[in-house]
Amino acid sequence: MIRLVGVAVAATVVFSGAALAAEGGKPPKIQDWSFQGLFGEFDNQELQRGYQVYQDVCAACHSLKYIAFRHLEGIGLNEEQIKALAATFQITDGPDEFGDSFERPGLPSDFFPSPFPNDEAARAANGGALPPDMSLIVPAFSPRWVPYEQRHHGADYVYSILTGYDEEPAADVELQAGLNYNPFFRGSQIGMPNPLFDDMVEYVDGTPATVSQMSRDVSAFLTWVSDPHATERKQLGFRVMIFLLFLTGIFYAVKRKVWADQH
Repeated sequence: MIRLVGVAVAATVVFSGAALAAEGGKPPKIQDWSFQGLFGEFDNQELQRGYQVYQDVCAACHSLKYIAFRHLEGIGLNEEQIKALAATFQITDGPDEFGDSFERPGLPSDFFPSPFPNDEAARAANGGALPPDMSLIVPAFSPRWVPYEQRHHGADYVYSILTGYDEEPAADVELQAGLNYNPFFRGSQIGMPNPLFDDMVEYVDGTPATVSQMSRDVSAFLTWVSDPHATERKQLGFRVMIFLLFLTGIFYAVKRKVWADQH
């Protein structure tokens, strides 16, 4: 864990705001995602592996402030698993009867705590840069003007950046001090050093933890994080469309019946 914290502390602005890699960066590696398209669905095994990568690697520096532990039901965890997981976190609460804050084990209703007590502490630990929250990082790389069928490109960009450190810069590229070459990031130079290495995570399900696999898993997880109810919303929309088609048929039949004697 010490080396993971070291990697995270060295990070600066890997995904700063809505800095699209498309602006001066190499086009992303297009992936085949289970959740893409109108009828796509998330793979819970992939999401659980992605959460493991986030927690073991990313969480030392990046928060998930819009996600509560109870939301993890959406990736296939049951109530007991969520309670047990939440209890491993210490949550600052209060005030108590003396007006003081205190620490307590997490509850399913609690949101993921930030790795830093405040923004100033986060900047101080990261060379003056504020590590962005990861809750909405995928849609930040998929702006609303992108056609719906291409919204998964945000996950493609995250995947591409995480796997893009193995490319060597051209001879005429001069890296600025403290930056690393990554052709998929805007300007091809990024503050965060390579965060992933083969086998740095031991997957619970035994899947080999290659850089490509971990990048895919955490990209899928962060896509789910940005819209935990996407699958349910798609299913509801499909049922609504079926209902409207059925209702249209009834209205048409009624219209034919009412106006039959007028022709």
